[in-house]
Amino acid sequence: MKKSFRIKKNNDFQTVFSKGKSFANRQFVVYMYKKEQNVPFRIGLSVSKKLGNAVVRNRIKRCIRQSFTELKEDIKPGWDFIIIARKPAVDMSCAQVKESLVHVLKLARALQRK
Repeated sequence: MKKSFRIKKNNDFQTVFSKGKSFANRQFVVYMYKKEQNVPFRIGLSVSKKLGNAVVRNRIKRCIRQSFTELKEDIKPGWDFIIIARKPAVDMSCAQVKESLVHVLKLARALQRK
């Protein structure tokens, strides 16, 4: 995933948290915020140290990034997303992570209809 698709700055995170809407299931919380321009979507990831050591946290982040890369064509442009992983995400495979993210994004209506 290109760096232009990532949210890194604290100000951007705070904007999405304060002005965005949240949707959740047992594994993930997704905050969404609509930007003015019609630019590609961006994602920010938050995986707490409570979930495990660095190896575990990085594996979860890799799976989330991979899922968004595979779903790139289906996600509506112009949105910022912040994904917060919850404890059940630790025991999931990458395929299960993708399935769970699709579920949350459908709840949020962030996927384009084919």
